Amino acid sequence: MPESKLAELRGVLTRTFGYPDFRAGQEAVCRATVEGRDVLLVMPTGSGKSLCYQLPAVARGGVALVISPLIALMEDQVAKLNQIGLHAERIHSGRSRQASRAAAIAYRDGNLQFLFIAPERLSVPNFPEFLARRKPCLIAVDEAHCISQWGHDFRPDYRMLQHYLPLLRPSPVIALTATATPVVQNDIIQQLGLDQPLRSIQGFRRKNIGIEVVEVPQSRRGDLTQQILAEPGRRPAIVYVPARAESESLAALLSTSLRCEPYHAGLSSDRRHEVQRQFSSSNLDVIVATIAFGMGIDKPDIRTVIHTAMPGSVESYYQEIGRAGRDGAPSRAILMQSYADRRRHDFFLDRDYPPVETLDGLFRLLSTEPIGQEQLRESARLGPETFDQALEKLWIHGGAKLGAGGNITRGDARWRDSYLHQIDHKTAQLDLMLRYVDTGQCRMSALVRHFGDRSDTQSWCGHCDFCAPEQCLTQGFREPNATENKMASKVVRALAGAANRSTGQLYKEMCPAGELTRNSFEELLIAMARAGLLTLTDAVFEKDGKEIPFRTARLTREGMAMNPSLPFALQIREDQGASRRKKRKAVTER
Repeated sequence: MPESKLAELRGVLTRTFGYPDFRAGQEAVCRATVEGRDVLLVMPTGSGKSLCYQLPAVARGGVALVISPLIALMEDQVAKLNQIGLHAERIHSGRSRQASRAAAIAYRDGNLQFLFIAPERLSVPNFPEFLARRKPCLIAVDEAHCISQWGHDFRPDYRMLQHYLPLLRPSPVIALTATATPVVQNDIIQQLGLDQPLRSIQGFRRKNIGIEVVEVPQSRRGDLTQQILAEPGRRPAIVYVPARAESESLAALLSTSLRCEPYHAGLSSDRRHEVQRQFSSSNLDVIVATIAFGMGIDKPDIRTVIHTAMPGSVESYYQEIGRAGRDGAPSRAILMQSYADRRRHDFFLDRDYPPVETLDGLFRLLSTEPIGQEQLRESARLGPETFDQALEKLWIHGGAKLGAGGNITRGDARWRDSYLHQIDHKTAQLDLMLRYVDTGQCRMSALVRHFGDRSDTQSWCGHCDFCAPEQCLTQGFREPNATENKMASKVVRALAGAANRSTGQLYKEMCPAGELTRNSFEELLIAMARAGLLTLTDAVFEKDGKEIPFRTARLTREGMAMNPSLPFALQIREDQGASRRKKRKAVTER
């Protein structure tokens, strides 16, 4: 791009948006989009993704079409754009027909610079053709991970975008998301038909967030949350819970001493909007939200994010803790978990993914002749919830086609492999989360590597429960006892001069008489890694076509120089009282 064009971009940045300079990664993305190139941008929440489509839209001229699944985020973005003098409107289910019609007319007449729409709006008959009469200057697909069935928040309405985007071309498409692994990144590019896009994947390290994971029985999590948030410096806060009922009950408990409200999909749109407004304007200290509901809250001074249950994937966990500390000040992310959380996720998986035999039954009832959904459900003899789940999955994986009026015809008979692969993928996501919970390394660095951020070479964050146990709010640490000191000496001797060793094999060799339980042995190894004496690495091997996770250990230079006869200065995490049964399931005995 010529220097004159770069100067123009910087002029827009300063005059229109009021920023003195670009943040890391923004300028290259803006340049590519202004030049008409497709872009995939994977950048953490709060890192300035929105500017990467807003500035190019202003620089290119015309109207930018922004597709977003979050009404709250849509409303927030429109308000901010209008506040700085730009013309933005939105069309979504929360607006009246009259307001949506006025927004459409403003788009048609060229009186807008931004039009935000929900993805399902493109399924309204003739609406895509209406948009195509005035080609947008660019198309921004926000929360783009929702288009991928391998992502953590797949939404079928996003899958339809590939059918409508060609109508709106040749406008460049910029796909934006805060959470996409390399597999999801490739799927986004394929599903949206991006043409040799610029890939910008960076900035996943949040240097001001300290992460800690504590094992706590479910019965104690409400009281522990109350204790954590009793300190004013730990507020404002978001508390994520796994169900609506828990959102209501925990909010009631916290309301006895704090300004707190629940926030979940069961509330009316007006009520959710009011709760969000109060929280954003600091009239609430705490908001208690279901982890399944995307809030779109953009509040810079959130000091604490608490999860009262383990999320189902590393991606969703990272996105949710990313709401903390956007102002750059020190913040804390606390995850409470126990083995009971795994059982809860297994229940949700069984509920949301019916047996393949159920889908087979639906598929056999379909033909080239269209059939109505109610007639199909009666023929299949399925309850409404099971039918809806089965039909949605059959459609997603190509076994059913939805036509005009919601009628259904038979699709591709090869849908089974894709569906079974999807179930395996969901299980693998949960296994990765379990391994993250149980990791023996820096929490933030593990997240950075998960998302494939190759530009980050830092190994320790200095704030998490691995790097800085003295900063923990929920956990206690102790010195090793005589048995543990002796075992640490045996580990150092066993690893001296050796390459990586499986921790399962080490345990068998070191504790033939059960001197320590497997859990206690793993905690000792983590304490040694925390002290810089060894490195623990999660790995996998294949057995019978399946990937089996395990963990290896090797000495560091400091460990090699250690005199194993001397006492070890270790900090061993104390048991917080949760049931540790089967906790090490993700780490095999290899």
